Amino acid sequence: MSKPKFQTEWEEIDEEYQQLQETHKIYRQKLEELTNLQTTCSGAISKQRKCLKDLRRSLTKGSQMCDEKELELITDIRLQIKEKENVFFDMEAYLPKRNGLYLNLVLGNVNVTLLSNQAKFAYKDEYEKFKLYMTIILMFGAITCLFFLNYRVTDEIFNFLLVWYYCTLTIRESILMSNGSRIKGWWVSHHYVSTFLSGVMLTWPQGPMYQRFRSQFLAFSIYQSFVQFLQYYYQSGCLYRLRTLGERNQLDLTVEGFQSWMWRGLTFLLPFLFFGHFWQLYNSVTLFRLGGLEDCKEWQVFMLALTFLILFLGNCLTTLKVVHQKLQKNQEKMQKND
Repeated sequence: MSKPKFQTEWEEIDEEYQQLQETHKIYRQKLEELTNLQTTCSGAISKQRKCLKDLRRSLTKGSQMCDEKELELITDIRLQIKEKENVFFDMEAYLPKRNGLYLNLVLGNVNVTLLSNQAKFAYKDEYEKFKLYMTIILMFGAITCLFFLNYRVTDEIFNFLLVWYYCTLTIRESILMSNGSRIKGWWVSHHYVSTFLSGVMLTWPQGPMYQRFRSQFLAFSIYQSFVQFLQYYYQSGCLYRLRTLGERNQLDLTVEGFQSWMWRGLTFLLPFLFFGHFWQLYNSVTLFRLGGLEDCKEWQVFMLALTFLILFLGNCLTTLKVVHQKLQKNQEKMQKND
C-alpha cells in the first residue's frame, strides 16, 4: 500500500529540517571560531601597536646620540613602522571594533564592521548613489523655492531636508571609515559644520532679515548642488580609472572638495570650487552686515555668518594646501629630472 502524498511530503520536509539543523550547528561552531580569531587578531594588533609606540620613543631618544650609519638604520625602521601601521589599519577594517563617539551617540555600541569586500563595496556604492540622488533633489528643491514657491513652509521643508541629508552623510561616512575608508581631515568635519548651518537656517524665524538673505542662500544652494553634481560625475570616473591601475583604495569616496589624486584630469574643477568658496565668504559678509543693523534681533544671523566664514576658511585653505603640495612635488620631480 503506497503512502499518502501528504505523508511523503512531510517526510521530505522533515529530512530537510534535520539537514538544516546540522548545517546550522556547523555554522554556529564556525561563527564561534571566527569570533575567537577576531579577538586574537584584535589583541595581537593592540600589542603590536604598544610595542611599536615604545620602540618609536626609544628611537627618538637614540637618534640624538648616534653616528650616521645608525641614523640611516633608525630612519629605515621608522619607515617600516609607518608601513606596519598602514597594514594594521587595513586589518582592522575586517575586525569588529568599538564605535567612535559620534556613532556611539547615534547608534549605540553596535558592530558596524562589514566582513566581506562585497558588502563593503555595496555599501560604498549605495552611499555614492545616495549623494547623487540627494544632490539632484536638493538642486530642484532650491530652484522651486527660489522661483515658484515663496512660502515659509516650503523653505522649512527644504532646510529640514538639508539637515537630514547632512546628518545621514555623517553617519554613513563614519560607518565607511570603520570599514577602511580613508576619508579624513576637513572633508569629514565639513559635513558636521554643514549640518549645524542647516539646523540654524531651519530655526531662523520669518522676518525682514530672513527675507533679505533668502534669495541669496537659495541661489547659493543651487550653485553648490550643481558643483557637487559635477564633482561626483568627474570624480567617480577618475576614481574608477585609478582603482583599475591600482593607484587608489577600493573604498575611496568622492568628496565636495579637491584632493591630490584629482590633479591629473580634474584641475578644471578648481575655478568652480573657488567661486563656491568665495560665495561662502560673500554669504558671511552679507550676514555680518545684516547683524549690524538696528532692527536685527535674531541670534541666527551672527551664528550663520560665523559658520559660513568657518566653511570658507576650511574649504579654501584645504584646497590651497593640496594645490601647493602638488605644485611643490611637481617642481621637485622636474629638478630631479634636470
